[in-house]
Amino acid sequence: MVPKPRLDINKGLPAGWRHKHGAYYYRPPINLRDLWDGKTEYRLGKTLSEAYREWADKLELYSNAKIMGELFDRYALEVIPLKAPKTQDSNLISIRKLKAVFGEMPIEAVKPKHVYQFRDLRGKQGKTAANRDIEVLSHTFSKAIEWGLCEYHPIKGKVRKFSTPPRRRYVEDWEVQEALTVASPLLAAYINLKLLTGLRRGDLLSIRVSDLKEDGIHVNPRKTSQSSGKKIIIEWTDALRNAVDVVINLRNKVLSIWLFHTNRGQPYIKENGTANGFDSIWERFMSKALSHTALEIRFTEHDLRAKVASDIELNHAKALLGHSNSEITNRIYRRKPELIKPSS
Repeated sequence: MVPKPRLDINKGLPAGWRHKHGAYYYRPPINLRDLWDGKTEYRLGKTLSEAYREWADKLELYSNAKIMGELFDRYALEVIPLKAPKTQDSNLISIRKLKAVFGEMPIEAVKPKHVYQFRDLRGKQGKTAANRDIEVLSHTFSKAIEWGLCEYHPIKGKVRKFSTPPRRRYVEDWEVQEALTVASPLLAAYINLKLLTGLRRGDLLSIRVSDLKEDGIHVNPRKTSQSSGKKIIIEWTDALRNAVDVVINLRNKVLSIWLFHTNRGQPYIKENGTANGFDSIWERFMSKALSHTALEIRFTEHDLRAKVASDIELNHAKALLGHSNSEITNRIYRRKPELIKPSS
């Protein structure tokens, strides 16, 4: 659903706060409600000063954490809500896994051997998931040092994550053309725009008509905006204008503020970063392409982002994909085989 604009009385308040019925309330994320007495909305106070005092008192409960469970609670309360929605969900899953194992341990008692034991056990369920958990645990200790809850970092430089090779699937031009023969007009327009911009699914599905400005398409990357606030502008070219025009012409029957939207004018992308409806459309499209075209191996929507990075010059790819440096662009997204001349 389209988020409602904040009332004037709520503007300037911390995220999740709102004023109603003569008092200030905080609406915690669903996975953090147990830290707020299990309530969907927690009453902070009648006045703003009372609200901030109650907020501070609540945080104070975890400010002198002695055991890992208390440290995880503070991390979940103060750090996770500042991250992107999908990262929040992933981090909270990691916190639950970590808390089940380390929750009762004193903070200073955690040693590298304990983390390796956890890594190997968790790795049986999935190495990628284990690596995510280790990343969260490592950042939790970094915050613990910042908060003065421990003196040294037991993981940094001492615990290695699992080595997981990056995905190498490169989508050939002919594969895209084959798949497009069975794509709906809207999905074909989406793929064309994806190949021109290299935008993440969430960013492409979050474009509003108002983002189409005179100098280009204004994009506020969902994955990085909360930490850096950096926006990008993708300059107009004839091809890009034509691709956007196709999408706009397909939306004439429904009035919506979103460039890509459902039949009811709602965005495909949700506030938590999920887009289950669009994902289902993509899966049906891939199944049809595999059974009705010469395409033999399915490709993901994300593989198209990698194709964009593979088909253009490295520095251009880095800028277009919104990466801070070219290392991740080259290691993860540049998948096209390198063409090398023989010695003679």
